[in-house]
Amino acid sequence: MAINKNSTAFTFGFAIIMVIVVGAVLAFLSVSLKPAQEKNAADKKMMNILGAVLIETTRDNAQAEFSKYVTERVSIDFEGKVIETRTEALKAKSEDPNDPFYIDSQKLYKNFIKKAVNSNKEQSAYESAMKELSSNPKSNVQYSAFKVEKDGATYWVVPMVGTGLWGPIWGYVSLEGDYKTVYGATFDHKGETPGLGAEIKESFFTDQFGGKELDLNDPKSTYFTVQKAGAGASSSSVDGITGGTITSKGVEEMMNRTFDIYLDYFTNSPKTSNL
Repeated sequence: MAINKNSTAFTFGFAIIMVIVVGAVLAFLSVSLKPAQEKNAADKKMMNILGAVLIETTRDNAQAEFSKYVTERVSIDFEGKVIETRTEALKAKSEDPNDPFYIDSQKLYKNFIKKAVNSNKEQSAYESAMKELSSNPKSNVQYSAFKVEKDGATYWVVPMVGTGLWGPIWGYVSLEGDYKTVYGATFDHKGETPGLGAEIKESFFTDQFGGKELDLNDPKSTYFTVQKAGAGASSSSVDGITGGTITSKGVEEMMNRTFDIYLDYFTNSPKTSNL
């Protein structure tokens, strides 16, 4: 019996078979490529963490350098209380999914913190976030921090996420052993305007942060200010990007909100030897 290739049944049948075949191929590729994708993401994160303490790495040596310099990985809750600590070599995510290294700060911000920050404009971003977090104990919000030993000194690298003009911005900022002096910083973005807000990732902006100090005496929890370019930076401020005011202020909000969490942890931590 000849098959009528012009019939509706043949058309639908062929379409269904193609959908099944293509779906199976895509599923196979997704599973096959997942380990490589996770490794690339982990390598990139290691490079960013080490970049915050001015250690240049590549994808080829990121894991070796990370193991050499990062001596402790910690996760804390929004009150600064320790949840998990790791000092041994980093394992694959499938082997130790609770390792603080695998906390997805960007996903956390997108799914919960951003909503909390925007929930009450009359309060500070930190107060709004704390109100939401305290009323949602099952949110399981965690934050990671990385202890780095370099040239006989100890530093802590803190990841952070915020919002620029057109989308998410993020970064890693390192503090010296006094928990208030910035040693280095790296920032990145998803869709800020080239030549304007996108400049937050460039060295002329990030290099300003080294040696600056968090103002721990500010009653409004404004530890750091990114001010209008040319306004005259102080010990707790840097110049923002000309023409990128909203993105610059996004960096400021991101830093102050994030350090409000980590300073609770650092306050209860023993001071390091390089003070």
